[in-house]
Amino acid sequence: MNYPIVYLKKNEDRRLRAGHLWIYSNEIDVQRSPLKSFKVGQLVNITSYSGRPLGTGYINPSVLLCVRLLTEQPNADINTTFFADKITKALQVRDSYFAVPCYRLIFGESDGLPGLVVDRYNDTLVMQINSAGMEALKDTIVAALKAVLNPQHILIRADGGARDLENLPKYTEVAFGNPTSLVNMEENGVKFTAPIFEGQKTGWFYDHRLNRANLKSFVKDKRVLDVFSYIGGWGVQAACFGASHVTCIDSSAKALALVKQHAELNNVQDKITTIEQDAFAALDELITAQQQFDVIILDPPAFIKRRKDMEAGKQAYHRINELALKLLKNPGILISASCSMHLSYEDLIDVVRSSARRQHCHARILIQGHQGPDHPVHPAIEETDYLKSLIVHVE
Repeated sequence: MNYPIVYLKKNEDRRLRAGHLWIYSNEIDVQRSPLKSFKVGQLVNITSYSGRPLGTGYINPSVLLCVRLLTEQPNADINTTFFADKITKALQVRDSYFAVPCYRLIFGESDGLPGLVVDRYNDTLVMQINSAGMEALKDTIVAALKAVLNPQHILIRADGGARDLENLPKYTEVAFGNPTSLVNMEENGVKFTAPIFEGQKTGWFYDHRLNRANLKSFVKDKRVLDVFSYIGGWGVQAACFGASHVTCIDSSAKALALVKQHAELNNVQDKITTIEQDAFAALDELITAQQQFDVIILDPPAFIKRRKDMEAGKQAYHRINELALKLLKNPGILISASCSMHLSYEDLIDVVRSSARRQHCHARILIQGHQGPDHPVHPAIEETDYLKSLIVHVE
């Protein structure tokens, strides 16, 4: 292959030499490689200022995160075999850990495939394509997935917010087979159905699997409140793990309908009730009604999506944790989580600490949780290390 060359400015190869995969537009020597000369999603050779080959990647010349490295081999043939090799290596990691084929198969940069996410639901695969380069290669990716896994169905969910940053249109399409709107899956021995066409992300959030497994040690015979419940990942598992009763709060009627369906699927329908309401308003009403819970789970959406949201986002985390503490029995268990990459673990701990102090509570962190092994962290890319969970004893 003979791809066009992207030259970097002097010393701007340091990040790549340290193992990173990203190049920003202001790091490119536009005198030698003018951005307007490249096509969106085009494969390129990446070269240092001194002329040292750094590898093969793809480019979107119209955005700040301009180039992403696919391999350190220059002029690499980015074909079905290339992707099949990456997918096979990712599969080996997952299959060494998970007995059931329900997991995140490809986690972007951490699996050497920046801009691509693939979730596996038994014989159904759901792809998230988040970059122009992967969009240009989607047929090759589908062919590689079929070659390695022989799935029955492949769905493309190209509708995430990351596509806005890449100036890409949003769509959902069936790439292979005829997937149903709900697909069967299992997590921690509990049965669910993921709404892969209309649900959030690919329909499910596998990243909290290990944190939800920890519920087993804390919910038996307890009254549990699951806030931001979505389709019941936390709440239904709590009921299956022995909770006496679980209340699930979510603003989506469709999500709560699936909570009820999943409760019936696992024969715990008598243990679960739902509240369709904004979480903050629902907690206020429960406080007014003088309700109390032994265990409260807070797994909110990302309150801090961008750095400029930091202040308002922290206030939201403080507020939701303080409301929860007002509803928590003495003693009780608070599970407080964040999927905001911009909120550090230290920040979340401080949210819980200061919220507890304002409510005159004594808090002790029992378990610090993280994303599961199907969401591996790339040691050079801090953005891949995003999920935080605290199990806190409060009295």
